Amino acid sequence: MTPEFALIDRYFNRPTHDPGVVLGIGDDCALIRSKLGVELAVSTDTLCSGTHFFPDADAEKLGYKALAVNLSDLAAMGATPRFVMLSLTLPSIQDAWLEAFSRGFFALAQRYNVALIGGNTTRGPLSISVTIFGELPAGQGLRRDAAKAGDDIWVSGALGAASLALLHHEAKITLPPNVFRAVEARRLLPTARVELGQALLGAANAAIDISDGLVADLGHVAERSNLQARITRDEVPMHAGLLNLRADQRDACALAGGDEYELCFTAADSARRQITMISEQLGVAVTRIGTMQKHTEGKNSVIVVDGAGQDITPSIRGFDHFQ
Repeated sequence: MTPEFALIDRYFNRPTHDPGVVLGIGDDCALIRSKLGVELAVSTDTLCSGTHFFPDADAEKLGYKALAVNLSDLAAMGATPRFVMLSLTLPSIQDAWLEAFSRGFFALAQRYNVALIGGNTTRGPLSISVTIFGELPAGQGLRRDAAKAGDDIWVSGALGAASLALLHHEAKITLPPNVFRAVEARRLLPTARVELGQALLGAANAAIDISDGLVADLGHVAERSNLQARITRDEVPMHAGLLNLRADQRDACALAGGDEYELCFTAADSARRQITMISEQLGVAVTRIGTMQKHTEGKNSVIVVDGAGQDITPSIRGFDHFQ
């Protein structure tokens, strides 16, 4: 067996008893069986060393995060995770790294009963590509283009922790050790809101996960729905670690900081009670932060105002790979 296939067999070829997997790892293609009345939700993400993670990143946490960010995409559609494909570009075969990476990856895969059904390995600068498949009832996905004028805008959790950790790494601020540990954990081990996304089917109209920043990602929903989002900065739930920052740093972390993987979603005001009940049942905080409206103020897809209604739309729009 060649080193490449020995690597795959040793670290990633694990048995699955999922009846939807007709043929898994080991052939030219995987074969999966879907159900009638079900749509497949498919997403791909790539993480590159030096761009998405530090070159010396903990391999086990990296394995976890590589899957978590893809689970978050399924959460934003309300899909149930089913299958995943993993492609690794590796500078060399390092057994300790692969053992730790696969341990983190499969720990999360097992939590959501996700079967690894294939992928690829090659030599080169370290990068990780994951393609994930989920299922949801036909016609019920939480699409970005389905927001309606008058919808409430909601966000789960609290924002800004991952960006706060990066500020510390970049020596722009110095956090107390206990605060840094808390926000670093949020950056390295994000929680995909899979159960929340599923529960929002039939309650929410549109959703997106926050990977590039609240303003940037909410802007995608507004643009695809041909609407404008208006949010109140003082209503946005911020991580407690942000409280001692300057106002501009606080806003940059909470409004434009990426790597959050919380859900931002819109829903009719008549769904408020239902959404509150979902929040209580799941133990996941959700906060109403604004309203979708027809374009009334300039060309911005997202307008941010303070508590007095003054426009404070930030100049930083979120992460963009090519800016």
